[in-house]
Amino acid sequence: LWRFGYAARLLKTNHFRTAASNTSFPAVWILLAQYSGRIPGLFVVVKKNRFFTMPETAEDKANLELYSPHPDVRGMTLLNREAFKRTVVVPVLKVKKEIINTLLKSLKHTVLQRPGLKRVVEDPEDEDNRLVILDPHKIPEFSLGEPEREVLKQLDVHPEVSKYNLELTYENFKSEEILRAVLPEGQDVTSGFSRVGHIAHLNLRDHQLPYRHLIGQVIMDKNPGITCVVNKTNIIDSTYRNFQMEVLAGESNLVTKVKENNIAYELDFSKVYWNPRLSTEHGRIIELLKPGDFLFDVFAGIGPFAIPAAKKKCHVFANDLNPESYHWLLHNCKLNKVDNKVKAFNMDGRDFLLGPVREELSKEVQLLKEDHKVSFHIVMNLPALAIEFLDVFRHLLAGEPCSTDSLPTVHCYGFSKHDDPAKDIQERAEASLGTSLDGRCSTYLVRNVAPNKEMLCISFQIPAEVLYKRPCPA
Repeated sequence: LWRFGYAARLLKTNHFRTAASNTSFPAVWILLAQYSGRIPGLFVVVKKNRFFTMPETAEDKANLELYSPHPDVRGMTLLNREAFKRTVVVPVLKVKKEIINTLLKSLKHTVLQRPGLKRVVEDPEDEDNRLVILDPHKIPEFSLGEPEREVLKQLDVHPEVSKYNLELTYENFKSEEILRAVLPEGQDVTSGFSRVGHIAHLNLRDHQLPYRHLIGQVIMDKNPGITCVVNKTNIIDSTYRNFQMEVLAGESNLVTKVKENNIAYELDFSKVYWNPRLSTEHGRIIELLKPGDFLFDVFAGIGPFAIPAAKKKCHVFANDLNPESYHWLLHNCKLNKVDNKVKAFNMDGRDFLLGPVREELSKEVQLLKEDHKVSFHIVMNLPALAIEFLDVFRHLLAGEPCSTDSLPTVHCYGFSKHDDPAKDIQERAEASLGTSLDGRCSTYLVRNVAPNKEMLCISFQIPAEVLYKRPCPA
């Protein structure tokens, strides 16, 4: 209650009366919103009058400097860490060192909370005291509010606020703040990346390319464990699903180790495809499998579906056309001690389906017993092209004994830019299969790849009339 009471009292102060006397009512709430940061729990939503602007005070400017590197770094393309140094004036309280911990807890919303910056520093004038740095955003005009004064009175601390020259260095700024200060004003700042072991993978835009080496170095500096930063230089459109990349900072070693769903993998990131954002999807499909089931992984990569399925005691057939992916698939099977449980192939996906998959399905269908049913799952994770491969299932088992108990389930991935991506992916799958999937499929949104571009997974049992070229007996 005192928080909101304090907010109400603010409206009566000279500061508010002076600033708001000639403004409309919404302007008063804008002032209140500026002060709400110092009142824990108070959140004000303001609809701002487009013609109203707040004058920038000296205190506002000082507060902004706490989170902004020196303005001279604008346009820097070669990282100079020394250029980020600056000194800002911040409010401090002089406190006996014996009660420091108690005061920090009592004023936790007012004390400076800035990663990399000390909240308590030595008092150069008295070794028995310490200086507690307060957040300048919450101590406007270096004056404590009534709630803070009440806390200090209870702790017998003098409420006088002093000014302290705080030196900020490159280490004290976050990567977003550094890049925002360096890149031209108004342009997008890249600080996000995909982490693949010790590698940070960026997708820089054209306007960021002149600063790419600086961006790479900042990312490496601010993220422990990152020793190499790369930028993708073209889209994934090659036969083997890899892409050209440029090393922006750090070592050029692109052979790395990753861990996904408690399974370790090793790979050469420059030669195979790996996307850490697919971890949840890999786990989702594996959850559908039961021990003894069959998994046919048409575009297996280095094994993120195949290896956990083998560990689950499934029968696994894994294929990839890329010789490098095939190499790392074999390597990771040995690494995880499932090399005797995975049959690996280095073939075109269509040939894999028409050859090993067809042969194994034909054999297993005839061996199925009523009291021992297994499921067959076919994973096709090549979103750019996989739907075009679905026509392979037309009459794949023509001539074999027909059974609705053994219809394989397909999990096929695709991209869509359609307004209704689920409908789009289903219609394209139906066109390849030559039949309707209404009521016989489910569509799952995997992730947003880019603005207006989604990655989806459509799952369905291959209709008997498609797989066998005729309906199965009831």
